[in-house]
Amino acid sequence: MTLEISGLSKTYSNGVQALKNVTLSIPGGMYGLLGPNGAGKSTLMRILATLQEPDEGRIQLGEIDVLHQKDKVRETLGYLPQEFGVYPKARAGELLDHFAVLKGITTRSARKTVVETLLRQTNLWDVRRQKLGGFSGGMKQRFGVAVALLGNPKLMIVDEPTAGLDPAERVRFLNLLSELGEQSVVILSTHIVADVSELCTRMAIIHQGRILQEAEPLKAVEALRGRIWRRVVEKSALAGLERDHSIISTKLLGGRTVVHVYSEDAPAGFEPVPPDLEDVYFSAMAGHLPPKTGGPEKEARL
Repeated sequence: MTLEISGLSKTYSNGVQALKNVTLSIPGGMYGLLGPNGAGKSTLMRILATLQEPDEGRIQLGEIDVLHQKDKVRETLGYLPQEFGVYPKARAGELLDHFAVLKGITTRSARKTVVETLLRQTNLWDVRRQKLGGFSGGMKQRFGVAVALLGNPKLMIVDEPTAGLDPAERVRFLNLLSELGEQSVVILSTHIVADVSELCTRMAIIHQGRILQEAEPLKAVEALRGRIWRRVVEKSALAGLERDHSIISTKLLGGRTVVHVYSEDAPAGFEPVPPDLEDVYFSAMAGHLPPKTGGPEKEARL
């Protein structure tokens, strides 16, 4: 099943244009939507989840018209929003059973099987009798996935899932998401480059409501080879470099500043560095895109 998004735009009543003619073709598997906070990711996710209406555009999920057949979409949708509430005094197993009833699984034996399967899949079976108020952030996220998986959805939307998780919980959560991508379309919306790098076979970079780049991560990285250069400088030298070079990112290392620049030719005083997905992201944000990034013909760019 493929999700086709064509010419999607959304402007809020305060004049903020959240989406500007977004066009994407999203195949089965893990798909990363990468962009900073405020880029339009959550607006797009809410529209796909039938929680908001766009001003214009079309969305097709297989044979389903997402904008005009919302009930059919909801039958096959799993949605884990960036923030969701839980009943702190409810026990995990009991609450998941309740959500299964709401999802239409009314037979007690069927619910028992589904609830046990999902709690085991999300590694929550041993804590099924614990109250959700005592769950860690990662455990709550995994419970959210269990709820989203009710009904075997063909479209899974996961919005900023690892924000705030400690490293161990993040690894467990990413491992869980990687398993889900084997059976459905899973859209991972995030501002964390490493999440996309580790999980996704295709991705799009979004900024200010526009798609800057759509590509396979590995091919996008390869397309930057020979164009990313590095130099370690004192912080006081940074302003001078910004005047003379196209700096895409800076980070501190041992009290000094590591500068990455995009350049077709070797800049004086810089050394070549193998690019990674962070370089792809920051290059796209700065408006630097190599001629080919492994995306389809209709790939949208600025």
